[in-house]
Amino acid sequence: MQKANGDAFCILLFISLSTFLRLPISECGRAQAMFIFGDSLIDNGNNNFIPTIAKANYLPYGIDYGFPTGRFCNGLTVTDYGAKLLGLPFPVPYLSLHSKTTEILKGVNYASAAAGILDETGRHYVNFASGGRISFNGQIALFAKTVTLQLPLLIPNLKIFSREYTADAFADLLISNFERQLKSLYMLGVRKMLLVGIGPLGCIPSQLFQHNSTDGSCIDLVNEQVSLFNERLVPLLVKLNSTLPGSFFVYENIYDTFNDLVQNPTNYGFIEKNQACCGSGKYGGQLSCLPLQVPCSQRDGFIFWDSFHPTQAANKIVAERCYSPSATDCQPISGYMLAQL
Repeated sequence: MQKANGDAFCILLFISLSTFLRLPISECGRAQAMFIFGDSLIDNGNNNFIPTIAKANYLPYGIDYGFPTGRFCNGLTVTDYGAKLLGLPFPVPYLSLHSKTTEILKGVNYASAAAGILDETGRHYVNFASGGRISFNGQIALFAKTVTLQLPLLIPNLKIFSREYTADAFADLLISNFERQLKSLYMLGVRKMLLVGIGPLGCIPSQLFQHNSTDGSCIDLVNEQVSLFNERLVPLLVKLNSTLPGSFFVYENIYDTFNDLVQNPTNYGFIEKNQACCGSGKYGGQLSCLPLQVPCSQRDGFIFWDSFHPTQAANKIVAERCYSPSATDCQPISGYMLAQL
């Protein structure tokens, strides 16, 4: 695809709902920056600038980072570790940027806690009146602004909502929307994309609490619904690879990776597989980490940081199994190899 200024964009995208941008955009080579789309798993501070209760800008969030940044974790996220493994800088939150700043060239994080593929996603977690998060469509719109208005100045020459759906119908709805959104990114110049499946949400402390798990076992019904989306994502990847010229889509099977962490925690050095390090109620799943709440002391021994999010230790494992040179959890090639194309 050629843009109006004659420069071809050579972009590698990581979606958890996430992105790498090769710079300068008229050349192809090793990825030099990461552009990220997603939700609270990889939001690194955008929601700090939004009127919403979905924030993580207070201790003990960030306790192992050194200070709270807006990351919904005790330390680094999967994309932070991915950037380190690829030798890339940590992208800054889009909403923290000043106009025309050269920081954009180092990558941008558009992710927003409570965002989703559908615009309705997350409304029950945030301030209704203000919108309270940047939906995936909203993130794409901000990326379009970056590509069409900001980068040219710096580089001369994505809960069941009001309608009821069957599980299959809802998965179809999500995939159809996701396909349209991915094609929108393609039309903006994105070519290299790493699509992250949904993890086993039936195993997170929030779901264990809500479904009153008596022994800490994952909620099968929730995981079955998640699997319906993942089953559709792989064929979508194949379809887009074959129909969008110049594109290269990679799939990260985070479901099996994270499920193995939960089912075999001691293999990875974890002592707690279903208890949140910082939270209230059974499994720490009733309320997420509160301001100044004292978290567990052995944070690297816990898979879950709060009611919804993994610890830094779990994020590091997930990242290494896709972004390291010997990674095996991404298909048909690793995120490391994709960044080198």
